Amino acid sequence: MIGVSRKRVKPTGAHALLPPATGWKVLQAPGRVTRAALSRVDHVLVVTPHRIPESAWRNIPGLKSLQALQKRLGKDGTGRALRGALAGGVAVTLGALPAARTPPRQALPAPFALLKFAGDVVADALADEPRSLAILIHGFPPEDEDRVTRAVLLALGARAWKPPAFQKESKALPLRTVHLLGLREPLDLSRTLAEIEGANLVRWLTALPANKLSASTYRELLAALARQHGWEFEWLGEPALRKLNAGAFLAVAQGNATPEAGIARLRYRPNGAARRQPPDLALVGKGIIFDTGGTNLKTAPHMLDMHTDMSGSAVALAVLHALTAIHAPLSVDCWLAITENRTGPAAYKQRDVITACNGVTIEIIHTDAEGRMVLADTLALAGREKPALIVDYATLTGACVYALSERYSGVFTNREALNDLLVRAGRDSGERVWPFPNDPDFDDDLKSKLADVAQCAATGEADQILAARFLQRFVPADTPWVHVDLASALRKDGLGQMPGGPTGFGVRYSLSLLLDHASDLKQLAG
Repeated sequence: MIGVSRKRVKPTGAHALLPPATGWKVLQAPGRVTRAALSRVDHVLVVTPHRIPESAWRNIPGLKSLQALQKRLGKDGTGRALRGALAGGVAVTLGALPAARTPPRQALPAPFALLKFAGDVVADALADEPRSLAILIHGFPPEDEDRVTRAVLLALGARAWKPPAFQKESKALPLRTVHLLGLREPLDLSRTLAEIEGANLVRWLTALPANKLSASTYRELLAALARQHGWEFEWLGEPALRKLNAGAFLAVAQGNATPEAGIARLRYRPNGAARRQPPDLALVGKGIIFDTGGTNLKTAPHMLDMHTDMSGSAVALAVLHALTAIHAPLSVDCWLAITENRTGPAAYKQRDVITACNGVTIEIIHTDAEGRMVLADTLALAGREKPALIVDYATLTGACVYALSERYSGVFTNREALNDLLVRAGRDSGERVWPFPNDPDFDDDLKSKLADVAQCAATGEADQILAARFLQRFVPADTPWVHVDLASALRKDGLGQMPGGPTGFGVRYSLSLLLDHASDLKQLAG
């Protein structure tokens, strides 16, 4: 029996703000499924094609007890969870995939639909809070068996996760062991587990209240992670940023009650990589830990969840975390712009003119467009290191949500040839994105009579596009750049395998783009 687990340690200090490591371990037992193996778990989850093969009833001990129910439901039984008990009394959930709408009828659903199905059946299997769960993926060809298994594990990682809570401890007992039974051969699950932990890191940090994840505690948390993973860590505090003339970032930070804001830089280098060579990748994240709107104050309903406005920084950090966990052969710099956007006597104002670290002057139009301000200096600093690619993540505009809903996120790039690849990476990962125009004539709406550029337009028309056009001024023209406007960072009804709340969107997408499509990315970005 082959096991994969994560070491659990009691959190102390800055570690207390980190999510606990995945509490369950995965045990793999390929080959024939025995009655004894099923009797040792609290719940069994069986997943089959939409036409349940006769071998499932014959070869999975005790499953035949569900056959009469499945036949009675007929077509209504596919794509949903059927509950019952095996002959020995162990609870069982049977999930038959929904039928494909187009030939071939036995083909798997698209990745997003497969993840959504997995989320639904896993939620059913976890309803009675089992301490041990067996997963049987039966009746698929080898490649499909692999994909379905990973989808179910991703759903399990999403659904078994507990958000931070500041209450008395729950009496609910957590899931401890997951048994993968009946596979043809053991699977390398390192990337799947890294994607689970990466997404859950995003969800955890995004859910933390702003008084818990302050700028100073965020800094401590990053330092602790850097020590744990062997990253180089540098904190550019406000004095250092003044020396760098990072006026765009500092304009937002000047309204804060305390001077704790800063830009974090984390470096990961694979074994054998030169420490000071230009990185293959720069990850940049917007880390507004609370956004009041500044002088242009938000209303209470719009401010209620503004502790989540730092999720772009959490995604950038989690992508770095996942790449490190799987020992990706990429040199990575990660830059996180961490501050609040508060109001008060010192807060920046409309019509102020400030200067970013690359010398571009900016006329302030709306103080609630603070995300593009902090990203401007952060992108410029990241660009000075001459990375082969910059990817930034930000909950940047409501306009992107209005355009796409929370089901998709928006993508922009300064290399038009990348657009089809960006969409394909989203489709393949189940984290869907859609590109927007990036034509130079949009700059007409950002003209200023006082400065080189206006921060935004006075109207909200196409704000997601104008925000991207603004940010592009701070990216070196010879550096390929992808901007992800995280419209999908939160969704109350859930997304794919994720339940409602923070989605962790961006981690699987980024690994798909950077690893699965690496050769196309390099060719098209050149």
